[in-house]
Amino acid sequence: MPEVTADTKMSARAVRVHYGSKEALKGIDLDIPANRVTALIGPSGCGKSTFLRCLNRMNDNVATATVDGDIRLDGQPLYGPGGIDPVLLRMRVGMVFQKPNPFPKSIYDNVAFAPRIHGVAGDRDHLDGLVADALRKAGLWAEVKDRLNDRGTGLSGGQQQRLCIARAIAVRPEVILMDEPCSALDPIATAKVEELIDELAASYTIVIVTHSMQQAARVSHQTAFFHLGSLVELGATEQIFTAPTQQLTQGYITGRFG
Repeated sequence: MPEVTADTKMSARAVRVHYGSKEALKGIDLDIPANRVTALIGPSGCGKSTFLRCLNRMNDNVATATVDGDIRLDGQPLYGPGGIDPVLLRMRVGMVFQKPNPFPKSIYDNVAFAPRIHGVAGDRDHLDGLVADALRKAGLWAEVKDRLNDRGTGLSGGQQQRLCIARAIAVRPEVILMDEPCSALDPIATAKVEELIDELAASYTIVIVTHSMQQAARVSHQTAFFHLGSLVELGATEQIFTAPTQQLTQGYITGRFG
């Protein structure tokens, strides 16, 4: 079992997930370093999104899901007695989903939503600053600063996804989880989101699930390869893609299956 190091932001040990009687994860040990991008890759149904959802307890919302094992954020357990309150956890660990899902509200209200409900914002000037800062960090401010009252759903697909990223970072989380954030986007919008991920890694710890090995190679520092609910290999991204140690990884990387 790997030892947790000082730069580890999140750690998982012996994590198992069942959906009813079906075992979706089979004892995952994985460390997520701070201010780095970790990519989770593998064929459909391999458990990578299930693992991602464990990191901010999204599986709590699935009636048939049971999670066993130990997951920690800065050494604090997420589950069990003494675990971090899920509402507080989701302030610290934000989530961006596969398809852009802006609220049917204005651009401003989309970003202001979380600071308002979590009581993060003070007066209106403070809230204005939080919204502008989040939109800048999401690379969207220049495009929307003169139309903050327009509906977020009126933006292009790529802009909507960056709006969702702005919404996730408005409460200043420490970790951002991304579940195939570019799968519904065109190549130009994808390139903008990938550039954004690179910039955000300076301030946030990022975990991204991607079906695109090329994307994992471009944006991540370390890569974890999942197969049939198991973690087959974890290593520096360059090593995983050029000199994997496991035959299964080699087979997936070279397109022999998946």
